[in-house]
Amino acid sequence: MKARLWEKYKNEIVPQLIKKFGFKNIMQVPRLEKIVINMGVGEAITDIKILEKAMEELSLITGQKPVICRAKKAIANFKIKKGNPIGCKVTLRRDRMYEFLDRLINVALPRIRDFRGVSTHAFDEKGNFSLGINEQTIFPEIDYDKVTRIQGMNINIVIRNSKSKEHSLELLKLFGMPFLKEG
Repeated sequence: MKARLWEKYKNEIVPQLIKKFGFKNIMQVPRLEKIVINMGVGEAITDIKILEKAMEELSLITGQKPVICRAKKAIANFKIKKGNPIGCKVTLRRDRMYEFLDRLINVALPRIRDFRGVSTHAFDEKGNFSLGINEQTIFPEIDYDKVTRIQGMNINIVIRNSKSKEHSLELLKLFGMPFLKEG
């Protein structure tokens, strides 16, 4: 069975984007390529169990096993040697990507305390969207009682065929992303 957001994209969002921006072909319409979730765990240098716990929580959130990220070069001030494990990441594509985005928009983001919306200034020049989250406990898969330390994460939504920030912004708005009201 296909993800709910994929069906919505195919049946509702594509026609709306074609109408609004005047695309001549369906292949010109912006679409999600992948979502990369990244956790930087600097404390893993002294205690590898912290990284293992972060990887376990990230796999619960995404439903996919994370990859360990290692330091590319040594940084003496932070006591990092080249090759030390310093984080983990997951790249989601296809159905898992749409399922994660659905849970992020409809379940996780509304659970953030004093949440008013995400910034519209978090797009890069190619139209990709980046979002930082301060704690992993906003996801319902994480049992709050078993959390040993609060861990933040970066979520990067890569959008293909986006010619500008406006195309990407409109795509994410149609998916239901709660953006801040400008004004």
